[in-house]
Amino acid sequence: MSNVVDKIRKLPFWSGDVDPVPLSGGLSNESFVVTDGGRKYVARYGLDIPFHHVIREREHEMSRAAAELGLSPNLLFAEDGVMIFDFIDGTTYAARDLPPNLEKVVELIKKCHAELHEYVRGPAYLFWVFHVLRDYAHRLREGDSRMLQGLPRLMEIAGELERSAGTPRICICHADLLAANFIDDSERLWLIDWEYGSYGNAWFDLGNLCAMSEFTREDESKLLHHYFEREPDPNDWRRLDAMRCAAHLREAMWSMVSELHMELDVDYEAYTAEQVAGFEACHERYRERYGLASVPR
Repeated sequence: MSNVVDKIRKLPFWSGDVDPVPLSGGLSNESFVVTDGGRKYVARYGLDIPFHHVIREREHEMSRAAAELGLSPNLLFAEDGVMIFDFIDGTTYAARDLPPNLEKVVELIKKCHAELHEYVRGPAYLFWVFHVLRDYAHRLREGDSRMLQGLPRLMEIAGELERSAGTPRICICHADLLAANFIDDSERLWLIDWEYGSYGNAWFDLGNLCAMSEFTREDESKLLHHYFEREPDPNDWRRLDAMRCAAHLREAMWSMVSELHMELDVDYEAYTAEQVAGFEACHERYRERYGLASVPR
């Protein structure tokens, strides 16, 4: 971290000497609060992560476009792995904060899906969760992962979920809707961290939101009502349930790959265990709900 701090201190953006203060929570990047000239900023550091499909040039453009649309804080500087944003003085959501604020959250997601493509420039990148899962499987085999024994079963499930996900709704998606990526400044809600932002399937954003914050069935029902402004039909439910499972599986396999490649001070093995357990519980509910036979472990 000392090298990153030195890099941030030496940026030509600052008007004087600065002392970056670390922010907690990043699993694939490092963030700091920096005060300069009486004004606060967030400095975020991370290089490309090809094995996780993270391309910082894409993240820069998505962050810029999201700020222009009014979804996100302004991106003020981007160079050599560092992005500097306006600091938002507000409350970072935890999972428990999403259900009581679901209408605001959904309005932000709908604005992203309906309008953000008008602001994005440059190459049209794609985040497709089932491609990501297949690519992760290749990388786990190449790296002789400790999780290889269960991999054929997971990929069989992934194929089944892809078939169940139905016709995609293509739009610009955020693709990482953790509760911690929403900040409430008491006047409005902000959406941050466009590391995976790109064209994709709107259903993945909805399933990812449910998966990462462990929504109840009641929460999911409210989400679908707010998003579609109508009563959800059986196809809506099947697609949401399939994508929620896919989102859990993606997070679990993200951690498996991170065990092989990431060098941050994070216990990725413990995170893998936690995420695999979440996936298995979600998948079991999915199979029971739709009368499907279990896939032997």
